[in-house]
Amino acid sequence: MEKQEEKTQEGNEKEEKPPIQLKMKVGNIEFEIKCQEDQLKNAVEQILATVTKQAAVVPSITQPAPPLARAETCKGVIMKLWEEGWFAEKRTLGEVHSEMARRGYHYDRTAVAHALMDLVKENVLTREGKPRRYQYAQKRPPPTI
Repeated sequence: MEKQEEKTQEGNEKEEKPPIQLKMKVGNIEFEIKCQEDQLKNAVEQILATVTKQAAVVPSITQPAPPLARAETCKGVIMKLWEEGWFAEKRTLGEVHSEMARRGYHYDRTAVAHALMDLVKENVLTREGKPRRYQYAQKRPPPTI
């Protein structure tokens, strides 16, 4: 008789199940739900209704465009300056070096001087003046896009 009483008592008690954990992403919003199985449907419906309502009110924030690829070589940086038309005016080695540093490219002055000389030899730039006072300008305009 005692065994029957134990069974009926166990049957009357609800078995406590571990909570369910759910992670969801809707657009750029992520959320996590931790609840009992019988509460899950209601929780998901409430969250989706709220997200849908907010999406209609608040414009979505878009990811910023990835930054343009940076020229890595000294010569490449100077070529970018040329393409922008920066050499339309005559520039000294010091001006070129300062502009590159301002843009975040910190090359040794001798590296800049060598790159400028290479571009003179390739007929991209022209060099005028006396040693240690050369001025560089575009020999031909950059291509238009």
